[in-house]
Amino acid sequence: PTSTWIMISWFMGSSPVSGSVLAARSLEVYGPAESQQAVFGDVRPLLTSLLDGYNVCIMAYGQTGCGKSYTMLGPQSTGEPVPPWEPHSDLGVLPRAAGELFRLISENPSRSLKVDVSIVEVYNNDIFDLLAKDGRTAASGPKREALTAQEAKPEVCLLTREPVHSAAEFMALAAGRLQLRAELATSVHANSSRSHLIITATLTTAPARGSPGKWPRARRSASGGRAWPGALGAQRPAEQVHAKLQLVDLAGSECVGVSGVTGSALRETSFINRSLAALADVLGALAERRGHVPYRNSKLTHFLQDVLGGDVKLLVILCVSPCRKHVAETLRCLGFGARARQVQRGQARGGSPAPRKPR
Repeated sequence: PTSTWIMISWFMGSSPVSGSVLAARSLEVYGPAESQQAVFGDVRPLLTSLLDGYNVCIMAYGQTGCGKSYTMLGPQSTGEPVPPWEPHSDLGVLPRAAGELFRLISENPSRSLKVDVSIVEVYNNDIFDLLAKDGRTAASGPKREALTAQEAKPEVCLLTREPVHSAAEFMALAAGRLQLRAELATSVHANSSRSHLIITATLTTAPARGSPGKWPRARRSASGGRAWPGALGAQRPAEQVHAKLQLVDLAGSECVGVSGVTGSALRETSFINRSLAALADVLGALAERRGHVPYRNSKLTHFLQDVLGGDVKLLVILCVSPCRKHVAETLRCLGFGARARQVQRGQARGGSPAPRKPR
């Protein structure tokens, strides 16, 4: 059975509006009056799966200016983060997911689950650790390299992870680091994201009493957190990964003739479009079950290799425009969603080795 769902979000007028959800073989269409809360209603069950030990990824894809960041993060604001438990606001998937995650954890404290957060951006085909970044310039801050380690799994060296103990802490950490994300005003969007954003919440169980192993030396990051060697969810000894939640806000595909970018911004556009093309190529290879899947053609696809080809519950949100002048990009976006649905995925599973009944 497939573990991939497709959600389509239409952008109409001055604010994004929920479109339709495509899961398995069913199609449910939302009208223009539907809210962010209604969209999250279809995301919420995945958070329950996360607590059951299944890895989950929620990814927003689409043309620039079509509401991906709005859907994932909510309205752009330079003020204090909005509490994630206000039910009728325009909050995006991230704050609502943070609130739901800690609500579920609080309902069963006996599990002793801990949450660590990492935030990275893939900018001009380089991976930047936003939790270790202390400058506002797009190219500042430490780069991280994605390497292929045992079992062909990608690892990211010295990735900073910060522990959070509540939804408020999660959002305060994210809000502060999102200000460092590369952005640029174009003819299409006043705050065009120039990088792919990946926020990972890693759930771990408390160390077992008497567990062997010493804590490795860790580099202190600029933000005060610790940078641990190893993979995206690299764990300290005696801690066991329970599950991972990844929230991916992809940079938008962009037509240079429409956006009007030049100079360094034109170079950014080239990297964005090439990485998105690489992502589509990977999905095409997986859908056709080719012997070789070109994960390493882009840092983005190498970083997301476990999500794209692994046993993860994946939700893809397609953000498209109904305007006739954008029909080519809309069709390309829908084609991407069709490829994602054609990928035959195994039974989704998480980091916990405990056996569970198939669903």
